[in-house]
Amino acid sequence: MRVFDAGPVAVDQGDVSLFSDFTDDGPMWAGTGPREVRRAVTFSRPFLGPPSVTVSIALWDFAAGANLRAEIRAAEVTKAGFSIVFNTWGDTKIARIHATWQAIGQVADGEMWDVES
Repeated sequence: MRVFDAGPVAVDQGDVSLFSDFTDDGPMWAGTGPREVRRAVTFSRPFLGPPSVTVSIALWDFAAGANLRAEIRAAEVTKAGFSIVFNTWGDTKIARIHATWQAIGQVADGEMWDVES
């Protein structure tokens, strides 16, 4: 559980098209074995520290006749942004993926002092 100090807490959210590999026989559609896609996301304004981030699949277009394997997660979370990481492996064929994300964390307000030592 994450507990925030007194002060404002903000929610930022968005959606990202991670890839569309069926149009040009990209690796997620035509490849086999371990495959990974990373997309950088920048928050609309920085948090005071790394926020809690949740990533979900919003659209999943895949081929029938193969096993469905997937992992989606947030990585490298900082106060300014993070990376969405999507992995698949084996014979899975994925045409395209869209993801949604939500970040929750503390932000600065006008009453906070920025004192540097």
